[in-house]
Amino acid sequence: MLETLHWILEQAVAYGILLFEFSGLIIVLISCFKGLWSFVKKNPDTRLGLAKGLELGLEFKLGSEILRTVVVRDIKEILTVGSIIILRALLTFLIHWEIKNEEKDSD
Repeated sequence: MLETLHWILEQAVAYGILLFEFSGLIIVLISCFKGLWSFVKKNPDTRLGLAKGLELGLEFKLGSEILRTVVVRDIKEILTVGSIIILRALLTFLIHWEIKNEEKDSD
């Protein structure tokens, strides 16, 4: 019984990780295409729109890394996942900071 529950948990986490990773990838790709189109049209808010899309995509990818911590088995995996979470959180923070500066400059 316990082994079955463990297997179900592993499968649910694996599919959740896949869903979040795929969602983040799609959001980043759509944001990049929209940003490219906006750049071609010479829209002054291109950087702001692109940064917001990248931030949202990174949030989904960060969610997948947090889910990945559920199935970590040893200290080496914990360190790897932890460092990825820290790097993605820093990237999200920097992009958020850039968005705030862009919004302040555009006002």
